[in-house]
Amino acid sequence: MLAPEPFFQPRGTPISVYFRVRALADLGHQVDLVTYPLGTDAPLPNLRVFRVPNVLGLKSIKIGPSTAKLPLDALLFLRAAWRVAVRRYDILFTHEEAALFGAILGRLARVPHVYDMHSSLPQQLANFDFSRSTLLRGLFVAMEDFYLKRSRAVIVICRDLLDKVTRDGHGDKAHLIENVLEFPSNPVTPDEVDRLRKAYAPGGEKIVLYAGNFQHYQGIGLLLEAAARVEDKAVFVLLGGTGADLEAMKRKAAGLGISGKVVFVDKVPPARVALFLALADVLVSPRLAGTNTPLKIYSFLKSGKPLVATNLWTHTQMLDEAIAVLVEPEPGEMARGISFALSDPEAARRARAAKDMADREYTRERYTERIRLCLETAVSRRRRG
Repeated sequence: MLAPEPFFQPRGTPISVYFRVRALADLGHQVDLVTYPLGTDAPLPNLRVFRVPNVLGLKSIKIGPSTAKLPLDALLFLRAAWRVAVRRYDILFTHEEAALFGAILGRLARVPHVYDMHSSLPQQLANFDFSRSTLLRGLFVAMEDFYLKRSRAVIVICRDLLDKVTRDGHGDKAHLIENVLEFPSNPVTPDEVDRLRKAYAPGGEKIVLYAGNFQHYQGIGLLLEAAARVEDKAVFVLLGGTGADLEAMKRKAAGLGISGKVVFVDKVPPARVALFLALADVLVSPRLAGTNTPLKIYSFLKSGKPLVATNLWTHTQMLDEAIAVLVEPEPGEMARGISFALSDPEAARRARAAKDMADREYTRERYTERIRLCLETAVSRRRRG
């Protein structure tokens, strides 16, 4: 498995990599993971980790495309090529841009290649405002077409990517495997919830929770502007911001005059997120851009708490008004949606329906079975080929 990510860190693709490895272990497979130098060891069975050297002395790697990844990806390719040269593998399983390496090495070593497509790489250029170069975008489009063609099976994580892969003529090898699983955690006790509630809402306010990074596309600015308009007695707890993005949102809250009703909380280990979900009265996903379903949505649905989300394709490919409160991405509409979720019994009914659906559809057993079927596709296509 090739993962051009800091593994393990509690953020999008590394979380997905973690659960892919766990599912493969559940199926009895041994995984050799070639990955970046940063991250913590993950306590997973049947896993060996091979890290590339940290030649640049990096302390962190930002989310999305970056020039810092170029030398790391070159080293990752060399490390992967060496592993393939010294050991015979049954499957090459790649994430994100490492699909290019899997397509090349799979062809040379005659090993089936599975591409785990977490996003469309050309689209990332726009989502993260990395480059507006039409030449670079054209290169990314050509690369994506190359490794889609050279993959025996393709995993997609949302309906939008499934539609894209199907339009590109590869629907017969695509498998929709949503990132639906959660990290094991100790049971949340009422005392823990009560302690946090007293700390964050000492006046008995209701709690509106956002959890995730503070990148622009997440819509934190929109959420703060909505918070300034919410007249209900509520505190907004924003979990997961770091660095310059966090400081910018603190300044924005101060400028809006709402510092007293907004609590910023640093990142917590994945196992601690359940505590914050138990604490919340309402959950929010104010995302402004992108087409992938946010990873947090699956945990939000399982929580049984009302969810307010922007009425954009990133959400509506799996959410509707039967299980969520959908609002236009505008501060007044977001504020009205949050007030509705805080007080209207209909919002609680939708939350119960969401939990029932999630508990039924998003199970470890179903997830593992979909991984097994994907591997079968890769192997069977090799035999036919």
